Amino acid sequence: MSRLRAFAHFWWNFVVGDDWRVAAGIAVGLLLTWVAEQAGVDVWWFLPIEVAVVLGASLWRATRSVPDA
Repeated sequence: MSRLRAFAHFWWNFVVGDDWRVAAGIAVGLLLTWVAEQAGVDVWWFLPIEVAVVLGASLWRATRSVPDA
């Protein structure tokens, strides 16, 4: 059981990492892209924009919480 737990822990840290919001944002973006593609809408451009927005939001949150030196 410890090997299974270690394997699951590795994948959790690999996918989620330090910020669960980034993983959730990317998962939502992938889901929305898939749904739009299934509906026949050409949305190849959506995911790169969504990744940039999620990354920007993550950086904003990280720099906002750092005290001024």
